[in-house]
Amino acid sequence: MQKTVAVVTGTRAEYGLLRPVIEKIAASERLRLRLVVTGAHLSERFGNTVQEIEQSGVPIDRRIPILIHPSTPLGSCKTVADTIGYFSDYFEETRPDAVLVLGDRYEIFAVASAAAMLHIPVAHISGGDVTLGAADEFFRHSITKMASLHFPSCAQYANRLVAMGEEPRRVFNVGGLGDENIRTLKLKDKAQLAQDIGFSLDEPYLLVTYHPETAGNANPVAQVQQLLEALDTLPQLRVIFTLANADAGGEAINETLRNYVAQHSNAIAFTSMGMLNYLSAMRTTAAVVGNSSSGVVEAPSFGVPTVNIGERQAGRLRCPSILDCAGDTASIRAALVTALSPEFAAKAKAQQSPYYNGTATSSEIVRILSEFLFSDLAQQTKTFFDAPLAEHYFD
Repeated sequence: MQKTVAVVTGTRAEYGLLRPVIEKIAASERLRLRLVVTGAHLSERFGNTVQEIEQSGVPIDRRIPILIHPSTPLGSCKTVADTIGYFSDYFEETRPDAVLVLGDRYEIFAVASAAAMLHIPVAHISGGDVTLGAADEFFRHSITKMASLHFPSCAQYANRLVAMGEEPRRVFNVGGLGDENIRTLKLKDKAQLAQDIGFSLDEPYLLVTYHPETAGNANPVAQVQQLLEALDTLPQLRVIFTLANADAGGEAINETLRNYVAQHSNAIAFTSMGMLNYLSAMRTTAAVVGNSSSGVVEAPSFGVPTVNIGERQAGRLRCPSILDCAGDTASIRAALVTALSPEFAAKAKAQQSPYYNGTATSSEIVRILSEFLFSDLAQQTKTFFDAPLAEHYFD
């Protein structure tokens, strides 16, 4: 008898990471896939990226639109409330044996909440990270406490989950899915990529993604304007922008970037490049720039420099190929100049990603998930694990 696993995806980046896991669940003899597509995938504003999933040939069990409110903090709050309702109905109707989610976005928090309250085990990929500059921080840790099974991307994050009270027998350090994609996908060379995206890459180029810093009250347009002013001081470079996500303030950033591209022939913007084009562009870029997790998690696997701006990714495990800088124009420009130097490029090339552990991450996730669902552990109530403390703070 097969066990049913509902896999939920809401964004382009998330699906790119989940793709090999989804394909292996679909091919499994012991597991049955229910793929649920929601969030930005179903929004014209964010590129209707459900089309990329449809082209893959993996059947979609349900499309659940949720982005009907403005991209504001209140709009995000209302979206969470709606999403819990929609997914409660879906899970009650289909009763999967487990729900598999990745990451830390507000819609994934809502999905996990619905599953946990209906006593459906939640399996969580990429728990244990820290991102102090985004509301994702508390969403991620909340999902951890609702989840019955954990797939962190490195030993440090696995240890943090145990420190949060998660039982070690439920935590598996499987490595990073992004690193696996980089090592297994057949990427395009620069000439083919340039032809496919309609943008010359004969000169050095930057791959830029900038999302709102949702943990504070900073103005998103003012934030990205500092970056654009820094780019204007280096007009010899070409720039590929991938637009911001559906976080509060994302649409304002995207409007600013589209206006910039309209006035600069050396720049182009994509709502979604697709995983293959995006990773192909990352492989040959002069530097990854902005505040996306891909600059911290994926870029080191290519040995390319990253200029990480502001606090959105503060707390994540760092590779020496990453240059952190403040969000003002002068600091960004100084970091760009350093990243583009031959010396720093050579330093970045020599690094080993901290998210690589030598295994096929997706295969491990599917194997462990299958064993879990056919074991007694899947039916056991999760208990709080009191990890030994190095220091006693409350004597």
